[in-house]
Amino acid sequence: MSSHVPNAPLRTAVVGTGSIARSSHLPALQKLAAEGEVEVVAAVDVDGTAVRAFADEFGIPHASTDLDAMLTAVRPDLVVLCTPPAVHREQSVAALRAGAWVWCEKPPSPSLADFDAVAAAEGDGDGEAAGRGGGSDAAERGDGTGPYASIVFQHRFGSGARHVRALLRGGALGRPLVAHCQTTWYRDTAYYAVPWRGRWATEGGGPAMGHGIHQTDLLLDLLGPWAEVRGMAARLVHDVETEDVSTALVRFADGAVATLVNSVLSPDEVSRIRIDCELATIELTHLYGYRNADWRITPAPGVPEETVAAWRDFGADEPSSHLAQLRVLVDDIKSGRRHTTSGAGGRRTLEFITALYKSAFTGTTVRAGDIGPGDPYYTELHGGAPGWAPAATVKEEDHA
Repeated sequence: MSSHVPNAPLRTAVVGTGSIARSSHLPALQKLAAEGEVEVVAAVDVDGTAVRAFADEFGIPHASTDLDAMLTAVRPDLVVLCTPPAVHREQSVAALRAGAWVWCEKPPSPSLADFDAVAAAEGDGDGEAAGRGGGSDAAERGDGTGPYASIVFQHRFGSGARHVRALLRGGALGRPLVAHCQTTWYRDTAYYAVPWRGRWATEGGGPAMGHGIHQTDLLLDLLGPWAEVRGMAARLVHDVETEDVSTALVRFADGAVATLVNSVLSPDEVSRIRIDCELATIELTHLYGYRNADWRITPAPGVPEETVAAWRDFGADEPSSHLAQLRVLVDDIKSGRRHTTSGAGGRRTLEFITALYKSAFTGTTVRAGDIGPGDPYYTELHGGAPGWAPAATVKEEDHA
């Protein structure tokens, strides 16, 4: 087991040394290393040449092609997973059982069954409660000491989201009524020529899972528990197993209604959230990350100017980023506190996306809590649906 010394840097291992590790995780880790918060002590990759080059480039003392061997030899406090979703379950469980906390790149895992298996391996024994039905208050607060596994959902952590979340949860803007969430991006045929893309087993899903997940997660974080979803999906352009566009109608537990659009067919690319409340409209427009200036608050008629000025005061600008989330995660680890994107706080987004797929592929309304063990969508996001499941899966079922 890891035995972190209080106030010492978190001894951190990076697993997977590809582009996301280089572009996002390493810069964030290096920044916090310079501040004495973390120390990158190991790197792991199945490609021996790549991991040695990575370790040499970034001055990382331990390079390995074997995750289990590294966990035994190094005993890190934190394991950062920058690997494909198909291996997230196995790697997360191994790290947790070795006593390390986990920060896992999205998508979190290919299924709710995988997510729940990871939660069950967490240190305080509340994994089952956190996994099913949204979790207990203790699971949400993080009572216990960990280790816990969390997901990279960095859009929750910019100053803009923090400010708007406080306004919404404090009731300053009145009741949320209508919302729109849009991730309309463009990916060409060359993008999908990469063999692992567009396949359930290796990419985890289409734009609902792999592209729009950040905006979806932010919408759910701002508006709270969702109640039901009615989805639609299509494969309009690309020769893939998954969808290349999806839409959904959503009802939230407090009665608010929303539309959701995810696309990789849209030449004019944008990421956008709009929430109409009783007293104001909130809008966020950006592409891959936001700053305070990307948010706009429009008051309803009659709202005093001084009130509007307070709403529009976002404070110091902290862009949404891996660094913004990592700062909070490191503080949570050192405090023995569950991070907000782990347990129930991470599962709700995967449950929502799973429900969207089930609704789209079955033509039914899916409610929160409907999908559990025994449901085909609990173990596979395509649910074995004809026309959507991989051909081998359908053949096996037909033969049976």
